[in-house]
This record gives sequence, structure tokens and C-alpha cells, in this order.
Amino acid sequence: MTADVGEQATDADLVAGYRRDPELFTAVHDRYFRDIYLYVAGRLDTQVAEDIAAETFLLAFDRRDRFDPDKGGLRPWLFGFATNLVARHRRKEARHYRALARLDPAPVVEGPENQVVTAVAAQRMQPRLALALASLNGGERDVLLLLALGQLSYEEIGQALGISTGTVGSRLSRARAKIHALMDKELTR
Repeated sequence: MTADVGEQATDADLVAGYRRDPELFTAVHDRYFRDIYLYVAGRLDTQVAEDIAAETFLLAFDRRDRFDPDKGGLRPWLFGFATNLVARHRRKEARHYRALARLDPAPVVEGPENQVVTAVAAQRMQPRLALALASLNGGERDVLLLLALGQLSYEEIGQALGISTGTVGSRLSRARAKIHALMDKELTR
């Protein structure tokens, strides 16, 4: 790598390194696996997340020579693979959210007053939020969860999904409006 000892290699350094020596792709894995895993775990579940995160890096390794730094960074490129793999599990994801919506809230754990209030509010909102997420179309859900779980910027989301930042903004706006409407409707029941 070209980075000095003690400095973290840039994505460009990583790409240059693994192009010379494919074994250096492990640095890409080491840097981004946790982010990808947490994103997928937030969308599906931890057992599937491990598999999909691993498959993401397997695909990225197989296609490492196709990475074009002019089209964006490694992080959104990897999130693009992960999002496409999650799409294969979309039906399962929607069933997961519908099942969460049917669950009764778990009993509140004893503790300080503010923890109880927070826990009760979160438990009551979880089924409603899960139902609202299940009602979004795939594109809206992808954008919303890349922002919320992946903590990607609009530009990175656009790179990950191959869409413009304007499309990211409009999908996010529609997703937020749908979620607010469904949450407001549930709260007024």
C-alpha cells in the first residue's frame, strides 16, 4: 500500500493494492465488513446478515477488476452489492416486517422511570413501524434503510443503487410521507 505506517490507506490505495495483489482485498473486507453486516442485519436478521455480508464480499472480490473509482467509492459500491442481495430476500423481508407488526409488545423490563417510558414507547411503535416499512415499495425501502441503517449520504445511496441523487431524494420523501401517514393513522386509532 502507498499509505505510510500509522496512516489509514485510502480507498484508492486499497484498489491499487488489490489490483497488484488480490490477497490485499482482505483490507477492503476488514474496513467495510462491519458496515455491510449491520446494514443487512437491520434489514433482515443476523443469521442471514452473516451470509449476505460474506456473499457481498465474494461478489466484490470476483468483480474487483470492474470497480471504477470515477463512479464512486468502495463503500457505496459494496452497499450496492448488499442491496441487490437483500432484494433477493425481499419477500422474506416483507414477511418479517408483517410478522413483527403482529407481535404483542414484550413486557417492560424494570428499571429507572425514563428507561421504562422509552421501552414502552419503542415497544408500541415497533409493530406500527414494521408494518409501515412493509408497505413501502422496494426502491423506497432501499433508500430509507441505506440512509438509516447504512448511514450513507444521498450521493452514496445514488452510487449504491445506480440512481441520481434527485431520485434518492424523491424516493426518500415518498417513503417518509407514507411512514408518517401510516404512523399518524395508527396513533389516532
